[in-house]
Amino acid sequence: MIDVGDKPESLRIATAQALLIFDHSIFDSIKKGDSPKGNIFEIAKVAGTMGAKRTSDLIPYCHPIPIDDIKVEVIIESDCIRIEVKVKSIWNTGVEMEALTGASIAALSVYDILKPLDHSLYISSIKLLQKKGGIGDFKEEFKENLYAVVLTISDSRDKNQDKSGELIIETLKKYGFTIVDYKIIPDEREIIENELIIYSDKKNVNIIITTGGTGAGPRDVTPEATRKTLDKELLGIVENLRYYGQRRTPLSMLSRGVAGIRGSTIIVNMPGSVTAVSQSINALFPGIMHVFKVISGHTHHHQHQDVR
Repeated sequence: MIDVGDKPESLRIATAQALLIFDHSIFDSIKKGDSPKGNIFEIAKVAGTMGAKRTSDLIPYCHPIPIDDIKVEVIIESDCIRIEVKVKSIWNTGVEMEALTGASIAALSVYDILKPLDHSLYISSIKLLQKKGGIGDFKEEFKENLYAVVLTISDSRDKNQDKSGELIIETLKKYGFTIVDYKIIPDEREIIENELIIYSDKKNVNIIITTGGTGAGPRDVTPEATRKTLDKELLGIVENLRYYGQRRTPLSMLSRGVAGIRGSTIIVNMPGSVTAVSQSINALFPGIMHVFKVISGHTHHHQHQDVR
């Protein structure tokens, strides 16, 4: 199985379809529900629901997932029966296999009911009609370049040891950011404030991500320095980062990082450990991308001549 433990939860919806082709001579019997084994409409709904719910038992590499809703629709046409199964879940992996399995089991169950009436009956296709949800639905496209700065806050770490900063840079590049600068600065409040102000006001970068200095130690001053520079806080960002991390480690609640806006620049504090940064990055992207369009009115990115 693929490890999906670090993927963010989101609403997932999938719809699958199965088609059964029958001889038109049994059309009236199908419409009336007059078959030796019962009513195809009820059987299809029960079988489709059971099939979707038991997918992980039937398909070896499918994850067991919490399913919030299953809808099975049966449409009788002149020469075919169309079965559609729609599955919904709020989880960190998709539900297309659940929809496909539900449609398959429903179609086989209807086939079993109708085969005494029509020996030429066959299942012509089973296919996915629609899939929605997951991080792909939240990706934003930008015509202009996006610019980022990564600041590691540490008294002792150098770039050869800074795996957290490297991970942030890799993720930013994956989402199309140009890295304007990456540096390590000490746990000094005035230095941190000054760096944040320079990159926000003079360099006009889109985002500054800091790593380190968010704990409860006497030298952990990154949140205080950051908060002093912000025009407004974005509480939802850090609430989400801590919630995401807390589900994976009880230490996440000790992070005091803040996030917010200065001018047209987003500033986000992340913890210092590689594991915590990995979790924070997964929780931050791609949802954060939408904010750049919101705060700029689609015009902010024309202001970057001084950082190219």
